[in-house]
Amino acid sequence: MPARLIDAVLCDIDGVIRHWPVADALEDAHGLPRGALAAAAFAPARLLPAITGEVTDEQWRSAVASDLAEVCGSVDRAGAAVAAWAGLVPLVDPEVVALLTAVREVAVVALVSNATTRLERDLARQGLTGVADTVVNTARIGVAKPDPRVYRIAAERVGTAAGHCLFVDDTEANVAAARREGMTALHFRGPQDLRAALAPLL
Repeated sequence: MPARLIDAVLCDIDGVIRHWPVADALEDAHGLPRGALAAAAFAPARLLPAITGEVTDEQWRSAVASDLAEVCGSVDRAGAAVAAWAGLVPLVDPEVVALLTAVREVAVVALVSNATTRLERDLARQGLTGVADTVVNTARIGVAKPDPRVYRIAAERVGTAAGHCLFVDDTEANVAAARREGMTALHFRGPQDLRAALAPLL
């Protein structure tokens, strides 16, 4: 697509800009079966309220700890496991950051993430607040991708029609939803995909 038709880049965060470490060693240390933390935390009944702002990040993690108490053998051990999990730090991809920083010279950039109320604090902690012009955190708007309202809100935030937005996400369902809203969309699998998509702009 010609560069002049893309006025804004809407980019996912987790799985694109940053990547979370596996929790295997942490689970081993706290007597949890591998995968137990993710299974509890990302169960739809637990995750959806957290990423739509019905509960805070702290309330979500507390509920996850309660769910794991029996597996861990005690509430205290489960709480310690979840606290350690909360302390994991994701790895930031410098190539993706550099590409988004460069494209801000010619287009508006928004980060659009299914996230909890902790997102803004995490971005500041990792020096990522300058990567984009705005952040659309689903916990702040009450709906999560792939709900079409997320894409409409993001387009409004950047002041650009959906047809002039490039949406980038590592989850195919989210990409498909963006296309239904009329956006150009990239199913991200690696920095090379983003580089190719942004080439007409850079």
